Amino acid sequence: MPSSKEPSSGPSSAADHAGPKNALKQAVFLHTGWRSAGTWVWSRLRELDSATGFYEPLSNVLAELSLADVAASRPTLTSGHPPLAAPYFDEYRPFLQDSARGVAGYRKRFSIDRFASAPDAEFPALQAYLRNLCDRTVEQGRVPVFKFCRSSGRLPWLKQAFAQAMHVGVLRNPASQFASGWLLSQQWSNPFFVAAPFRVLGLNQSDPLVRQAVEVCGVSLPPVGSMTEDAYAMTCEQYARTAEGNNAYRAFIALWILCALRIAQGVDLLVDIDRLGQSRDYAAALRAAFDAQCGLSPDFGSARDLVEETRRSAARMAGIDGRAMRTVHSAALKFLKAQVGIDAALVDVVREKMVLANELTEPWR
Repeated sequence: MPSSKEPSSGPSSAADHAGPKNALKQAVFLHTGWRSAGTWVWSRLRELDSATGFYEPLSNVLAELSLADVAASRPTLTSGHPPLAAPYFDEYRPFLQDSARGVAGYRKRFSIDRFASAPDAEFPALQAYLRNLCDRTVEQGRVPVFKFCRSSGRLPWLKQAFAQAMHVGVLRNPASQFASGWLLSQQWSNPFFVAAPFRVLGLNQSDPLVRQAVEVCGVSLPPVGSMTEDAYAMTCEQYARTAEGNNAYRAFIALWILCALRIAQGVDLLVDIDRLGQSRDYAAALRAAFDAQCGLSPDFGSARDLVEETRRSAARMAGIDGRAMRTVHSAALKFLKAQVGIDAALVDVVREKMVLANELTEPWR
């Protein structure tokens, strides 16, 4: 199976050229996707004594967060997230006030990812917000670890603005990642993860790159019109409740390939979730790569085989013609390969992900 292939050189990363310990990165930016197992990766780093783990620093939840809310921000039975020693947003306590809601410096517009080549007008405020979280943590002698689900499109902006951070891309094959969110919608009436790609693509469709990905994957989006971003988010959530399954998958693939493109344009380390659950050698190599670049040594040895879990859940994936998705995978891969300035090794990884996705979606009906 492609995802279990063992390269002789370990993880694809800049760690192969890492300098001495005095050149260690001062922060870790985990660029992940919804249902990518990014929370589990983050939890392995967060548990280290020398790390401070900030969960979803771009989430719209932070706009209304209060000190009283923090204790209740824990995994639910249906989240699939690992048990956490502290609430999700515990590390934001120093940035909250008793008399007000919202994390200091956070703006709700940060919550929508952007894919333009140049930073937008909100980026200076976003940079200042993250810089404050970083600086306050580093002053305490700790390494800030940010787990993002809304940053991949802005990865080039963030990498340039935070050159002293270790930028890590977390990649899971699209079939498994989509299935995780689709089943939550089907079984627990939680449409958030089905709606998210429609929302992000719809609010970015004026960007030529996003528009091309939408067209290549054959996605039908709810019209934006003159709606506010909040109103469009609600429209997408309602749309997702009755969305045709094949269209929902095409929207997911369009967003997935756009995020993969940004990862392929330059990260310091790639975490391949599919391989992580299948190879203890790969898990050990990842641990060494983190240690070489940022001095943190997370233990990934307990990773689950999420590919096998996707195979076992195939019978529950109703409403999608899996065989028809092969053409979508092929179109998305061609889109990626046509772009300039991307790492060839990461293109090969994406090709493997698409081959695996063909296999995993085959029994979907």
